[in-house]
Amino acid sequence: SVKLRRNYYHKTCPNVENIVRAAVTKKFQQTFVTAPATIRLFFHDCFVQGCDASIMIASSDGSKAEKDHPDNLSLAGDGFDTVIKGKEAVDAVPSCRNKVSCADILAMATRDVIALAGGPSYEVELGRLDGLSSTAGSVDGKLPQPFFNLNQLNSLFAANGLTQKNMIALSAAHTVGFSHCSKFANRIHNFSRETAVDPALNQGYAAQLRGMCPKNVDTRIAIDMDPKTPRKFDNVYFQNLKKGKGLFSSDQVLFHDPRSKPTVNNWANDSHAFKRAFIAAITKLGRVGVKTGKNGNIRRNCAAFN
Repeated sequence: SVKLRRNYYHKTCPNVENIVRAAVTKKFQQTFVTAPATIRLFFHDCFVQGCDASIMIASSDGSKAEKDHPDNLSLAGDGFDTVIKGKEAVDAVPSCRNKVSCADILAMATRDVIALAGGPSYEVELGRLDGLSSTAGSVDGKLPQPFFNLNQLNSLFAANGLTQKNMIALSAAHTVGFSHCSKFANRIHNFSRETAVDPALNQGYAAQLRGMCPKNVDTRIAIDMDPKTPRKFDNVYFQNLKKGKGLFSSDQVLFHDPRSKPTVNNWANDSHAFKRAFIAAITKLGRVGVKTGKNGNIRRNCAAFN
């Protein structure tokens, strides 16, 4: 496996982390959505052909890129813009120009937005090259769906070398950001023949959701993933699951399934244990399918191949 390292740019662009952090901080101050959008972009990138910024590529006439797959159409533009702003800031320093990959800038920006939102700080590993291919077809079956059960979640994460514990920690990224009514409508309107509302949902929360997402509402209406502290990266996500306030079935199943429930209970009570587990998981996520040597390069423009 490829060895990423913390001081990868110490000779080529020694100040890179401060340069990226300044650009990301400015973007975050303009809009909070920067945080969840960037985290989700990193995750969607890494799970399809590895952490190689292939998600950034714009489609061209002949071929549809990853970002235009249906599973990626709801990625917020602010995530892409954060990477582009980071790249511009790096390239504005003559000695750093075209020396730092878009993939590494995305990894740094993800670390930065997590800290800015009040989450754990960690050292980021660097040394990824940008990928040389991006196709919509490569996304099929690679990303978790909001209706997945524990077996489906575990097998998808295992395919990327991540454990159940890593998966539960990374699910807590749902402590920030929002979703759209269409992604959980079935849980509040037509769950089964017997019941309209998913019995795993807290009844008061279900009523709130039905109010915000009536049957024929615009499906693009945004609903906070964490109803309690939507702008703080914290372990309240796990406390919510204990109360039946996981927005997706794939969130709530973590408390519902006896195999994952003890971990949820532990992290709901122990924010330090959660932070340690999250750092371990996102560090491991950042190593997935990393490109080096002939398998990648450093893009001049993150949205286009050189």
